[in-house]
Amino acid sequence: MSGLKVLSVASEVYPLIKTGGLADVAGALPGALLRENVAMRTLAPGYPSLLAKLDEPEVAHSYPALFGGPARVLATRTADLDLFVLDAPHLFDRPGNPYLGPNGLDWTDNAQRFAALSRVGADIGRGAIPAFTPDIVHAHDWQAALAPAYLHYDGGRRPGTMITVHNLAFQGHFPAALLAALQLPPQSMALSGVEYFGGIGFLKAGLQLSDRITTVSPTYAREIMTPESGMALDGLLRSRAAFVSGIVNGIDIDVWNPAKDPLAPQAYSSLRIDMRPRNKYALQQRLALNPSVDSALFGVVSRLSSQKGLDLLLAAVPQILSSGGQVALLGSGEKALEDGFAAAARATPGSVACVFGYDEGLSHLIQAGSDFIMVPSRFEPCGLTQLYALRYGATPIVARVGGLADTIIDANEAALGAGVATGIQFHPPAPDQLSEALRRAFALHRNPETMRRLRLNGMRADVSWRGPAKRYAALYREIAPAAGV
Repeated sequence: MSGLKVLSVASEVYPLIKTGGLADVAGALPGALLRENVAMRTLAPGYPSLLAKLDEPEVAHSYPALFGGPARVLATRTADLDLFVLDAPHLFDRPGNPYLGPNGLDWTDNAQRFAALSRVGADIGRGAIPAFTPDIVHAHDWQAALAPAYLHYDGGRRPGTMITVHNLAFQGHFPAALLAALQLPPQSMALSGVEYFGGIGFLKAGLQLSDRITTVSPTYAREIMTPESGMALDGLLRSRAAFVSGIVNGIDIDVWNPAKDPLAPQAYSSLRIDMRPRNKYALQQRLALNPSVDSALFGVVSRLSSQKGLDLLLAAVPQILSSGGQVALLGSGEKALEDGFAAAARATPGSVACVFGYDEGLSHLIQAGSDFIMVPSRFEPCGLTQLYALRYGATPIVARVGGLADTIIDANEAALGAGVATGIQFHPPAPDQLSEALRRAFALHRNPETMRRLRLNGMRADVSWRGPAKRYAALYREIAPAAGV
């Protein structure tokens, strides 16, 4: 079996820059693919915070002018990742969030910024850096989605192309007047090209022109082909259904390992699960919750948004408290939700605690110390929070959508009897259904032996990248020989 070379093009990559699950995937997949004889290098933008972390980068390619200024492609191996970094100060030398300006709005030149990333990805795909000429260019989300389009319109031989949709809701839609500025040919402004509702659709272009489309769970792959969840791209996706695959994400089981986690006060494993309650006590102490081993503790690590169903959870807080439960929340997002949870914490100190923002250590502690992890999303392409929860023996309570449906086995009577249940599912994501899921959770919590079995089932589930990496590698091999003229 000959080795394949794959260029991954991503706007963020863990541990160098992260705003969401895309970074986790981009950071973990290269290492997992080594077992499949696939060598992956990742092309990422040269944000200041990322450039500051690079180990001895070398200039691999230069551009006298790239979308408005000079640029370089740096090559390095940093954080166990083989990287190309697009050092283009006029596009990326900006503080803070990779996508948003200080006013909280998108940078006005995001079209040019991420077209440049895609253009460079296409150039590397065509051999601009002879030391690494890939067989496949794998684009992630709208920020990289023009790479397959450039390769298509450049003509001639090209590598195979794949795009992975991490969240169809983010599409990259820009005015048609930018076509020439984005170095796209006039004929691309067509339904069969980049045209989308009269403008330029980055994600639409990638979906239209890539050899393969993947998304991050089989259920989400089916959902996005429906009018209800297709975000106006369902027709295109249905027309290309034969080329769409759903591959559930994995997690880095070395970073997320309760037996060796330096961020959890007490190490434990499935063989020493009796040690786990010490983390619950530590979490209660950290957040000034009443120290009680008997109180069911519901953890939340999430963006606070209606998409994530956090409004449903906020409305359910009185039910949790009246049943003797506690809530530990870490996240940020919509102001109304932050205000609502803050008010609940003020009204019930010792029972509800909130930390607004992000804290990596606290996120690990919530997984290690909570009895249940709440993921009541209205839609969820894959979800990583519930995978961390399984790994850490925190029983997930999830809406039966997207990847949540694919990764959690509901604790119904049959699954409990068969000894395979790993969590609680509810559907649809609505108040009454969440209320019933919470009622079931409290009933399970009152049965320590059943809870122990649920925890152990979760901890023994394979949430690694081994299986997903095999499926990605198989798809790469399907399209590599077909890459052509």
